Amino acid sequence: MVYGFMAVQKTYSGPDPIRVNKWLAQEGVCSRREADDLIMQGQVRINGEVVADLGRKILPGQTLSLADKGQKALAQAVTLVINKPIGYVSAQPEAAQIPAARLLTPKAQWGSQRILPDPRWSLAPLGRLDQDSRGLLILSQDGVLTRAIIGPESGVDKEYLVEVLGEITPGKMKLLRHGLSLDGRALKPAKIDRLSPQALRFTLVEGRNRQIRRMAEAVGLKVVDLLRVRIGPLELGALPEGRWRPLTVEERTALIEAGRACKA
Repeated sequence: MVYGFMAVQKTYSGPDPIRVNKWLAQEGVCSRREADDLIMQGQVRINGEVVADLGRKILPGQTLSLADKGQKALAQAVTLVINKPIGYVSAQPEAAQIPAARLLTPKAQWGSQRILPDPRWSLAPLGRLDQDSRGLLILSQDGVLTRAIIGPESGVDKEYLVEVLGEITPGKMKLLRHGLSLDGRALKPAKIDRLSPQALRFTLVEGRNRQIRRMAEAVGLKVVDLLRVRIGPLELGALPEGRWRPLTVEERTALIEAGRACKA
């Protein structure tokens, strides 16, 4: 079967040859694994020639075309935004834990962009929120978006509003901003602002396990409320607690661009 090859056309303008899968990932078209799948399905061409070799490189000035069928398959990757309440886990549940995916019901959908929830979706959290934390959570099948937000080279920042118990001193604030280690590794510098006597705003560029709670404990503070309000350019906004909506095309683009900017 021959598919149309006008869905995506890109001309490579880099100085040196680059593997097709790497370039497609850098351009935000798909992940490397998805690119390999598309190549094996015969849905990628360079200058009109079907790419048959997974190691194929595109040369400066050459034009890559992606079949419309392949582009449609990529477009079907689902990404959802949830305002997660306390009591739900973002990752794989254990024992009696309740996964955040349980919130994905038609009744809980919010906004004008409507899609039908599918129990067969396999969605991964792009930045986890523990059971006792709440706020902005992204669940996605999108490999490019995943790499942009939580990939090893990502520096997309996340913002949290945190209430604590204990005395907040200048010395503790200094340590929270830079000087703490977790699991034997130093933490990257964080931006910490004091909003009120017991309220702090944390802006982090990494996401260690229960990082904010453990940072607070390390300086003698106890977190009593933790709300994530932003991931890169994506804000929680007016999304009500316990409700969800699809990520828009514009939001996806902005998040991927934020991931690229962090690497620059």
